[in-house]
Amino acid sequence: MAVGQVLLVLLAACAVLPVKDPLLNICMDAKHHKTKPGPEDMLHDQCAPWKDNACCTANTSLEAHKDQSNLYNFNWNHCGLMPPKCKHHFIQDTCLYECSPNLGPWIDQADSSWRRERILHVPLCKEDCDEWWEDCKDYVTCKENWHKGWNWATGTNRCPWGSMCRPFSHVFPQPKDLCEKIWSNSYKYTTEHRGSGRCIQMWFDPAQGNPNVAVAKYYAWKKRSSSAQMENATPETNEAVGVLSWPALVLLPLALLVVPEGAGGCGSQWMGVHVIAP
Repeated sequence: MAVGQVLLVLLAACAVLPVKDPLLNICMDAKHHKTKPGPEDMLHDQCAPWKDNACCTANTSLEAHKDQSNLYNFNWNHCGLMPPKCKHHFIQDTCLYECSPNLGPWIDQADSSWRRERILHVPLCKEDCDEWWEDCKDYVTCKENWHKGWNWATGTNRCPWGSMCRPFSHVFPQPKDLCEKIWSNSYKYTTEHRGSGRCIQMWFDPAQGNPNVAVAKYYAWKKRSSSAQMENATPETNEAVGVLSWPALVLLPLALLVVPEGAGGCGSQWMGVHVIAP
């Protein structure tokens, strides 16, 4: 009986071991990303909010702030000088993309030579899209999709032959157009607000913590929980759903064999033990 009790204790310990979620706290496989997130004390200016846990290096964060960055040889000023209030948003967009470890639920395969993965349909908070559009609406550009179609003959992006520079408000009539079209649907416009826990924030106060951690957890849970019986559950109320770790699966049959039925009810009641999912 003593052996059986020890096995049951080990089984219970194994059952509650946290299981790492492959969608959380990860870096995508792209050109400048680290292989895994970690502290970066020297992140530059607008990228600094991610310094406690970042997928970017200090050098990447510095390059993100330059008009002619070495990251991708991309020139923000392809139709004249981009106003500082507009460029402010593009820098923040770059910092989010390069530094955030909370984009896992939206990482997708990429079909380009310079990266294996990209983000797709990241739900941006309404304020982030609206303010981005408002501060850039008077700037001019010659393209709707900035991911592809440029003239790279000089080694940096220039407007394609025959294209015209037009106001942002003509190329992107609404904030939704800007957020969803400019980077090939990397972002998705939402009506969710900052602090709701349902949208990714480009802007946040690191002193208050990173709100995108909880957002990533919610969408990772939602991605896993697609069955009809879990539609009305929440991550908090559905904690009993989980996966037994492999040591628990090995110990379980031994415990059931050793512990006689009726010995404290353990052998027959193991199914009542809740497995906690992170």
